[in-house]
Amino acid sequence: MPIVLLPAVAFGLLIGSFLNVVAYRLPRRESLVTPGSHCPSCDAPVKPQDNIPVLSWLLLGGRCRGCSEPIAKRYPVVEAMTAVLFGAVALVHLDDTPRLVLGIVLVAFLVPIALIDLDHKLIPNRLTAPAAILAVALGTALDPGGEVERLIAGAAACAALALPSLLHPSGMGMGDAKLIGVIGLFLGQAIVPAFFIAFVAGTAIGIGILVRKGMFEGRRTKIPFGPFLALGGVVGVLAGNEIVSLYLGTF
Repeated sequence: MPIVLLPAVAFGLLIGSFLNVVAYRLPRRESLVTPGSHCPSCDAPVKPQDNIPVLSWLLLGGRCRGCSEPIAKRYPVVEAMTAVLFGAVALVHLDDTPRLVLGIVLVAFLVPIALIDLDHKLIPNRLTAPAAILAVALGTALDPGGEVERLIAGAAACAALALPSLLHPSGMGMGDAKLIGVIGLFLGQAIVPAFFIAFVAGTAIGIGILVRKGMFEGRRTKIPFGPFLALGGVVGVLAGNEIVSLYLGTF
């Protein structure tokens, strides 16, 4: 196992803990800095030894030390998932610094965006805007030769979802258009398989809901598309360019 995986996974655990804070506080317009971590049930501050990603939750048996109220399983799951994703990006792009950095940063934004969209049916501009700025800044600094491609990919992807959002505001939201544009700014040509994966996954879930609930109720069920775009973005980070090359190589 490459030694780079250890710091990548450890970094992912730490960032995952912060992303839990972002996903909870940002849509509530609370500060991400103050107050410090505290129990949502008894409001007691979380002690440093009880704030170790994943491990503290396991040692505490998934309960607050002060009031014994359950701590949602989602917290350690998000921390572990972020660590796994960071490790996967590091493993795949070990010898490609621009894709490694861009991939890690994109994943760090996609995790809270997906969680917030699941919870609130919302993709905050306060996440997509800084993500877009970082994508351009990092891309220009690390891989200036590929920045034009990424800018075109971001603009084209955004336009592809913005048009149906404007024509049918009750369907696809502008938040989705902004998010796919941001993903394009990070991925370049790999946005194509990323969008395809998102579309296929979203369609499959939609069909499943129609089958389970029936046509009438199913059509009234609102499904956030952000998590599917996030899934596509992760696939794009890990294998997007390779999928494009494989496809083009068949002709």
